[in-house]
Amino acid sequence: MTLYHGSNIKGLKELKPNLADHDRPYVYLTTIDVVAAFYLCNAVERPYYWFPYGFDGGVPVYNELYPNALREVSDGVSGCIYTVRVSENDVIPFANIPCARLATMPVSVSESLLVDNAYTLFREYERLGKMKIGRFEDKSPKELEMFYKMIIEVMREKEMQNAPDCSYSRFVREKLPSVWERFIVETN
Repeated sequence: MTLYHGSNIKGLKELKPNLADHDRPYVYLTTIDVVAAFYLCNAVERPYYWFPYGFDGGVPVYNELYPNALREVSDGVSGCIYTVRVSENDVIPFANIPCARLATMPVSVSESLLVDNAYTLFREYERLGKMKIGRFEDKSPKELEMFYKMIIEVMREKEMQNAPDCSYSRFVREKLPSVWERFIVETN
C-alpha cells in the first residue's frame, strides 16, 4: 500500500517512530497526500497540534477558524511529503482518522516531494479539486460554534487552565480570544 508522511525535515531516507501525544512512538502516515501536506503546517509547538481539517465527500477540507488562517500557517513553510510503500499488515489503522495509519517500526522512503511553499501547494491542490478550503468568512455562526466547542473540549481534556503558557493555550488566546475567555469562565 502507498502511504504519505509530511515533515519539515528534508532529505529523509527512513521514517522513524517518534513520541507524540499517544501511548508510544509511531510513524504517522496517511493514504492521502493532501493530508500529509497539512502536517507540514502545525500552528502550535509540539507536543500540541493544530490541524483543523475534515472531509467533504472524501475530499480533505482545511477549516479556517479565523480569517486567512490557512495562508497564515502555511505561507513560506517548506518541507517534504514522503511516499512509502508497505504491506497493510505493517501498519495499524488510526481509529479517529480513517485515512491515517501508524507504523511502530521504521519505514523506508521510496519517493519524496520537496515543498518550497505549502500555501502554494494547497492552492494548487484546491485548483485540481484535491482539497477544499473552508474559508472563515463562509462559515455560519453555527458551524463556528461547533468548532469552538471542540477546541474547548480539547483544552478541558488537557487541563489547559493549568497550562496557560503552553503553545496551544497561547495560540487560542491570540487567535480566538473569545474561545479562550469562554473556556476560562466555564472551567472556573
